[in-house]
Amino acid sequence: MIAIVDYGVGNLFSLRSSLQALGLEAEVTGAADRIRAADRIILPGVGAFGDAREKLDETGLVPVLLEEAEKKPLLGICLGMQLLFDRSFEYGEHPGLGLVPGEVAALREDLTDPALKVPHMGWNSLEIRRDDPLFRYVNNGEYVYYVHSFYARRCGESTLASSRYGNVDVTGVVRSGNVYGTQFHPEKSGSTGLRLLKAFGEL
Repeated sequence: MIAIVDYGVGNLFSLRSSLQALGLEAEVTGAADRIRAADRIILPGVGAFGDAREKLDETGLVPVLLEEAEKKPLLGICLGMQLLFDRSFEYGEHPGLGLVPGEVAALREDLTDPALKVPHMGWNSLEIRRDDPLFRYVNNGEYVYYVHSFYARRCGESTLASSRYGNVDVTGVVRSGNVYGTQFHPEKSGSTGLRLLKAFGEL
């Protein structure tokens, strides 16, 4: 069973529907015992980092996630991926979960072309930098769907794939041990995203 962590942030049910369409058992839950019982965990998220981290802290699930991440695959999606890092500079400085080395910063800060829009929204090709079981059914250059204004940087050692936006290599997929993250939304990335979720379900 895949536990989709419910902490009041994100459209969890489209994600659950995608997993169920793949024949994967998935449960949206905020219960520590169900997360511990799961074979895999997905941490979704949309919105602002500080608000999401506060809501996650209020659930009391942070120690559970840190403990379970040592034993089983965990996938952070979009803001859920950003929460995996050491810190974020979104409207101040906020601590992350520290599961993946690196930081989250404003995309606008590093873009040199002022004509490029932020949020970065739309389809971009994925450049796979390191082979990984997560890409079992995905080929280099396939397109995935992004919606974000902040991105992970200083995380080169953990970066599995990226997408070019102007002069910036946007961190697309990261891994540190059992912990994975995708900045794009697999559940909104058509066949490519579904195949990536299928691979995650087989890890």
